[in-house]
Amino acid sequence: METTIRKIDKGQAWEIRHEVMWSDKPFDYIKLEDDDLGIHFGLFKEKMLISVISLFIANEEAQFRKFATLQKEQGKGYGSKLLEAVLEEAKIHGVKRIWCNARQNKVDFYKKFGLRETNSSFIKDGKSYVIMEKNL
Repeated sequence: METTIRKIDKGQAWEIRHEVMWSDKPFDYIKLEDDDLGIHFGLFKEKMLISVISLFIANEEAQFRKFATLQKEQGKGYGSKLLEAVLEEAKIHGVKRIWCNARQNKVDFYKKFGLRETNSSFIKDGKSYVIMEKNL
């Protein structure tokens, strides 16, 4: 199965974010105030967009946010490919530290990429998160 990773526009990212992460909320709920500042990436299987992630770079730090893969495509390695590409992209931009707000149930997934849990955690809309980070 051929996959392609490329930059996408924020509107494309919004559609997948909404469907995967917060389908029970209004569409605008998944938009970020600083989406215009982000670099949005998508993984396409054949010509269909199935996974998205947004990278926000500030000086030598970056945060990846709103990482979502269509439910029926989860567990097949597509998200891993996309995250690896974004980690490489961050290095190209001179990022020294990358971090994310990881859902508690996804911590083990991020550990596979060398991210480690920090002491910072929070709850948003009933979901538990922990901040995870990696030095590049």
